[in-house]
Amino acid sequence: MKKTFSLLFSCVGLLAFSQQIESLTPILNEKISIRAVELYDNKVWYSGTDSKFGYVDLKDSKNQKQIILSDKKLEFRTLGQDKKSFFAINVGSPAYFYKIDKKDLKTEIVYTDTVKTAFYDALHFVNDQLAYTFSDADQDNLLKLAVYQKGKWSMFNNSLKLNPGEAAFAASNTNIASSKDFLWIATGGKASRILRMDVKNEKLDIFETPFIQGESSQGMYSIDFDSEKFGIAAGGDYTKQAANVNNIATSTDGGKTWQIQASGQNAGYTTCVKIKPGSKGKEIIAVGDQHISYSSDFGKTWKKISDEKGFFVCDWVDNSTVVLAGNSKISVMKLKFN
Repeated sequence: MKKTFSLLFSCVGLLAFSQQIESLTPILNEKISIRAVELYDNKVWYSGTDSKFGYVDLKDSKNQKQIILSDKKLEFRTLGQDKKSFFAINVGSPAYFYKIDKKDLKTEIVYTDTVKTAFYDALHFVNDQLAYTFSDADQDNLLKLAVYQKGKWSMFNNSLKLNPGEAAFAASNTNIASSKDFLWIATGGKASRILRMDVKNEKLDIFETPFIQGESSQGMYSIDFDSEKFGIAAGGDYTKQAANVNNIATSTDGGKTWQIQASGQNAGYTTCVKIKPGSKGKEIIAVGDQHISYSSDFGKTWKKISDEKGFFVCDWVDNSTVVLAGNSKISVMKLKFN
């Protein structure tokens, strides 16, 4: 039933937006919420609710496999990879850091955070030897990061204090981004700011933004950087998904300053934004629970290319293909450029 409805909806969307979308094809339909994906070996890998982890082959969707990471029915909203393994961390406490071998999918817990406030929002690999994951702060409001170095996880020691009510959103595993020597983290809630780390010397800076903020549901949900200079942030308010004021911004100086774009002229609440590889920031795809949108001018203007609902995360497979995942589905979208 779900598959038939999804295929029908995709066909309607194709007819309505044929200038942009060539096809939108479901490749996975089942009861799962997916907010984190990784691409590897021509497959889309995912983690999600009910401790589910698996893959779907992008060339042959019948080639798929799923395993259960825990009998505790954990919810996973993070996923990352190095050359040999995938890593996934559940939301909530205790937070279990799972390592999944790429060859045989054998799993092990390599680190555990038992602090009651543990809630890991995103996991990002800078390279095969270095990764960071960001959790909501403890009661003292200190920035809470775990770092992966030399094959091991440990807590990152720092004294940077967040504002009261400043946290982040585990919406699409994309509130962390990196490019060369810098790592960026987007916060949200009572304050929505950009934390930037020089990964060479671990120096931290924090920058204010004009993004919508002040309520626990508001702020930046997703960021992406094309270089050490150009970046984009998207989000809004998940309790007011049609609201579209001050919910998209770009930076041209490495996150120091941000300029609001398309305020009042975009599709609203957005959970994931991804720059097209090789476009130098010019072409960008974005998804939210209510839309798929596209920009061809560095995020200045946006066109909603589909009304299909229920996507939370997306990523570029190649220059004309995007994989999307969310509520009970993974789909592959082919874009047609006139």
